[in-house]
Amino acid sequence: MLRNDTLILRVALAHNRSIYRDIEIEGAKSLYQLAEAIVAAFGFDFDHAFGFYSGLTPAKMSRVDPRYELFADMGDADPGVLSVKKTRISQAFPAVAHTMMFLFDYGDDWHFRVTLRGPGKKSGKIRYPRVVATQGEAPPQYPDPDADDLAEDGPRWGINPVTGEKIKFGK
Repeated sequence: MLRNDTLILRVALAHNRSIYRDIEIEGAKSLYQLAEAIVAAFGFDFDHAFGFYSGLTPAKMSRVDPRYELFADMGDADPGVLSVKKTRISQAFPAVAHTMMFLFDYGDDWHFRVTLRGPGKKSGKIRYPRVVATQGEAPPQYPDPDADDLAEDGPRWGINPVTGEKIKFGK
């Protein structure tokens, strides 16, 4: 990749990949700057710690290297965890189709799959990062606890204790 080129990354909600944003950003920018762009593209506040993980499931995230966390920049990371402020996007995403999990807010656990779609071509007339494609409505960062998740007479869905499957209750 040429130094002045951009990268196009698809960022999809891990639990609903039909909701995504394609972000074009310079490959020389840091993972920290990519995190800012992701959070902004989904309309979230950039107010929590985060990390990028090679393990693509919550169970594997902390077991597969490389891992990049804001905690490394704060001096409070596990051994082997790398910096998000010092790592370039082009280093963390070395090839087309390379995918990492982006975890934002370790309390609410927003998981996003980030996949390098391909290179872009930087133009002097355009400000980066920018969103180049959008599909689906982003969920609220802080859902209203009084929203229609609960009807007056109780939940509309539950988990079958025998099979573990999600089941829907009728009205």
